[in-house]
Amino acid sequence: MKAEASPLGKGVGAGRPRDPRIDAAILRATAELLVEIGYANLTMAAVAERAQTTKTALYRRWSSKAELVHEAVFPAVPTGLVAPAGDIAADVHAMIVAARDVFTSPVVRAALPGLIADVSADADLNARVMERFTGVFAAVRERIVDGIARGEVHAAVSPDRLVEIIGGATMLRLLLVSDENLDDEWVHQTAAIVIHGVTVGR
Repeated sequence: MKAEASPLGKGVGAGRPRDPRIDAAILRATAELLVEIGYANLTMAAVAERAQTTKTALYRRWSSKAELVHEAVFPAVPTGLVAPAGDIAADVHAMIVAARDVFTSPVVRAALPGLIADVSADADLNARVMERFTGVFAAVRERIVDGIARGEVHAAVSPDRLVEIIGGATMLRLLLVSDENLDDEWVHQTAAIVIHGVTVGR
């Protein structure tokens, strides 16, 4: 059964450029529904209805619910660090603050558990999703390489592992204690562990 065209979906052919108004309406509807009904109950049909478009319009842009949700909850992925170059401690602190601010938003909290499960189960989707974070990884890598060259960072430190530690710590905290906010004290404590380690005199 062919879906009925909507005011936003009319006139969008497969070979025509994407209409940014439709994209924005779909992403906004997805974010709203995630907070209202959760990831498990979210469907492409519900998003299409809220956005006043068709499921065809959604699937022409995103191949799956997980891919759509990922773009809706992470609409603007930061590509650089704002801390001054040359201060790795400030870099680490800024990374933890950025991770905290992203993952504690209501829409990310609503989507995260289900999104992790779906992305982990699909290698191709995982690769496409990770491509959106290329700029973040490049910025961290540049700062770490620079810190190693200055003798401020241990040569064995991997930028990828650093990103995993910061992102993983933030997500695990939210999954284990979902009803508490991550305050500045949590940021300071986590930054201290990452920067100084857990042993004395080493």
